Amino acid sequence: MTITANSTAKPPVTPKDAAAMILLRDPDDPKVFWVKRAKTLAFMANYHAFPGGQRDTADADVPLLNAEELPDAVMRVAAIRELFEETGVLVARGVESLSPQRRAQLRDELHAGQTAFAELLAREGVQLDASLLVEAPRWVTPPAMPRRYDTRFFAAWLPEGQETEIIPGELEDGEWLRPHEALQKWIDGDCLIVTPITTALQALADGVTDFTMRMHSVPQAERDHMERRVELRYGFYMCALRTPTIPPATHTNCYLVGGDEMVIFDPGSPYPDQQAVLDEVIETLQAQGHRMREIIITHLHPDHIGGVMHVAEKFQIPIAAHRLTASAINGEVRVDRLIEDDELIELHEAATGLTWRLRALWTPGHAQGHLSFYEERTGTLLTGDCVVGFGTVVIAPPEGNMKDYLASLRRYLSLPKLTALMPGHGPVLANARGKIEEYLFHRAQREAQIVTALQAGAQTLPQIVKAVYTDVPEAMHQLAELSVLAHLELLAEHEQVVRTGDAFMLV
Repeated sequence: MTITANSTAKPPVTPKDAAAMILLRDPDDPKVFWVKRAKTLAFMANYHAFPGGQRDTADADVPLLNAEELPDAVMRVAAIRELFEETGVLVARGVESLSPQRRAQLRDELHAGQTAFAELLAREGVQLDASLLVEAPRWVTPPAMPRRYDTRFFAAWLPEGQETEIIPGELEDGEWLRPHEALQKWIDGDCLIVTPITTALQALADGVTDFTMRMHSVPQAERDHMERRVELRYGFYMCALRTPTIPPATHTNCYLVGGDEMVIFDPGSPYPDQQAVLDEVIETLQAQGHRMREIIITHLHPDHIGGVMHVAEKFQIPIAAHRLTASAINGEVRVDRLIEDDELIELHEAATGLTWRLRALWTPGHAQGHLSFYEERTGTLLTGDCVVGFGTVVIAPPEGNMKDYLASLRRYLSLPKLTALMPGHGPVLANARGKIEEYLFHRAQREAQIVTALQAGAQTLPQIVKAVYTDVPEAMHQLAELSVLAHLELLAEHEQVVRTGDAFMLV
């Protein structure tokens, strides 16, 4: 539940054209190069990925050999250019005539915008050749995400005499490693990657020869299904379902976690078409040998419980929740088991010997019976609506309490290992501690703005909201009043504010 500057329901974002390169070296002992994206990026911050980025309009001006019969040939240009910009590697004919120092100069020139890529190549007598790239499947970011890309993937071998070099900025680091080593990092919880990266690494782990053919052999319908239950971390599946939630969110994330046994968190959609999507996800996992142990509700809000009874009855799965949540939804949702603070849920997988250790954390503030779940091995935190993937969380009294909420955020920071946040809405976040600290800073800043508004003479909730929420449409001001009230209640508890009727004044 969030309030942001553009809090109106929106249709799915139109995907932008993008390209990525699966760069390989050492044919006798194949290794693949991946990069770690900077924590400051708005999209996939701190994720691991292959080098790549958006198509530039000028990419269409770059000549490309052996491309006459190729659809979307310009995307190969985009992949080569992005690879050069991000790693300094130039996959082209005639590039062997350029010294490492000269390639570095050309890269700097391109970054500075001094010369267009086409002019730079022509001046140096270098030609791009489509035959140097092998096409892998294209992937489209799922509709629920705030940013979407239609990404064409290609593979190429590192040209002889070249090395990768990451210039800090959009990227933090880059690394060569064997495909199975990259997959092990993912299994161990050391990185977050998206489905196309996982699929490529799994294909490469079976051998470099014809690996793109094996990737293409996966039917498009299956690839679409994989994106409906994205496995961003091994054993953590996210299925974003459309729900009657608060804009700008349009979906609620349902998570399925574990190995041979799995638990389902927040199947929140009341809509039959969305329930059918989740049904198919569950049935597929069951067909693969997974057993659904129980459904867990993080908190009582309708966008988190709307599909609970459908899943429970269809698959005969028991339901668990905090006692305060169970009491609040009694008569609407059957709760079979109570979960209390610090309970440990262990889920095993015989084939790998892995155990998912989910520690229940009672984290009130957004809701009185709100539960979060901390997976101790990987440092993954399922945050419900304590932290979300975009915007900030509404704290709405009397169910919401700002003092409790801030304490819950600080409890998050006390956890020994935090590598990813899996929120109830929006994308999974890799910069875990940074996001929680950002939330605490935002609340402190909002409190200061409310005090300033009071000092300037505002007294009622509408007056304070008008002074503080200048970037939020008036249609959302009534909702904003709830969060302001939560801050005022905290200030009153600290004896900084006194209330008389509908008026609030500084002490």
